[in-house]
Amino acid sequence: MNKEWADLNKEMQLQLRKESTYAEGIETLFVLRRQLMGTLISLKTELSREDFNAIPFINADGYHSKTIAYSIWHIFRIEDIVAHSLISDEEQIFFSGNYQKRIGTPIITTGNELVKEQIADFSRELNLKELYSYIADVKESTENIVRNLSYKDLKTKTFEEKKEYLKSLHVVSTDENASWLIDYWCSKDIRGLIKMPFSRHWIMHIEASLRIKNKIHAG
Repeated sequence: MNKEWADLNKEMQLQLRKESTYAEGIETLFVLRRQLMGTLISLKTELSREDFNAIPFINADGYHSKTIAYSIWHIFRIEDIVAHSLISDEEQIFFSGNYQKRIGTPIITTGNELVKEQIADFSRELNLKELYSYIADVKESTENIVRNLSYKDLKTKTFEEKKEYLKSLHVVSTDENASWLIDYWCSKDIRGLIKMPFSRHWIMHIEASLRIKNKIHAG
């Protein structure tokens, strides 16, 4: 893991444990996310559109077995679902912003159900400009939600009751590669969701995207 990102992630987690350092922890989270978003924006300027669809590690196990376009989609669909449908009880940015039409995506899910060439085919369909608009909107909205959480809110763990609601939205596939997500999210308190998916999840997929980029450019 990138040392600076790892250090910020560790610092943030320690700060969120104590009420006296909670506010600093939220700011550390935002610093980390700004750095990670900066990396995603740099990819847009450094790579060709075809690079976003490339899947050089198609038979590997791990986050790098995807495409960069898929990884970006996946990070922010999950965040949108968790931030809005689980934590804040608001409409997802994906729906309120008419992003299915704007991005041109055939799915509304997290994409966990897609494998190998399905991932590459899916990536080719996405309007990259609109995808980047989506991720900027999700990032801003999530951070507004997090900024308004109190330290006591972090220990809120009342998500078991939302399992059926999440299933009813059809934003998580019933495929075995995806269906576990709902149980996973609903088992967490808000502090756990800040760790995963609002920070560490970003790191893992963005580092995988950089590995894909390096492989493409290495020829």
